[in-house]
Amino acid sequence: MKSMNRITAMLGLFGLLISGNSNAESLANTLDVYVFPSAGQDSSQQNIDESSCYEWAVSNSGSDPFDLTKQQDASEQQAQSQKAAAGQGTQGSGARGAVTGAAAGALIGEIADDDAGKGAAWGAAIGGVANRRRYKRQEQAQVEAIEQQQQAQAQYTSEEVDNFKKAFSVCLEAKNYMVKY
Repeated sequence: MKSMNRITAMLGLFGLLISGNSNAESLANTLDVYVFPSAGQDSSQQNIDESSCYEWAVSNSGSDPFDLTKQQDASEQQAQSQKAAAGQGTQGSGARGAVTGAAAGALIGEIADDDAGKGAAWGAAIGGVANRRRYKRQEQAQVEAIEQQQQAQAQYTSEEVDNFKKAFSVCLEAKNYMVKY
């Protein structure tokens, strides 16, 4: 997958070189990196230098920003699916609690005042409410855990992209470009 992204980037830069289209977005621009040719390099030379520095930065940082972005998008989609699934667990939870509560209430009602029906009704109501609350708390805890995991993944991705940009910048600066990101 990494080699496909690099091939795509290389083909795009090759197309820029052949067409001479200076309006097309450079590799550095797609990465939100500002590059100024301080030694008078023309756009063709800058594209070649950016391409070689991209390869060098991927090799030395161990990260490809295009792969990281795709992984982050997939992670966010998975988190949304997990949040939706967490909400599905509470459906029917009140009924399960009501059945359990009714059974306990019937037993207590029969023992207390020989009225199992009245005890079952009270037990069903209390059991249903208690079970819904318990499942709601569990659902909230799951959603919070998913959100924390999502934030940690976003932080990791951001740090990896920054490391890549540092390596990319160092390479371009060594080739007499001014670089800011």
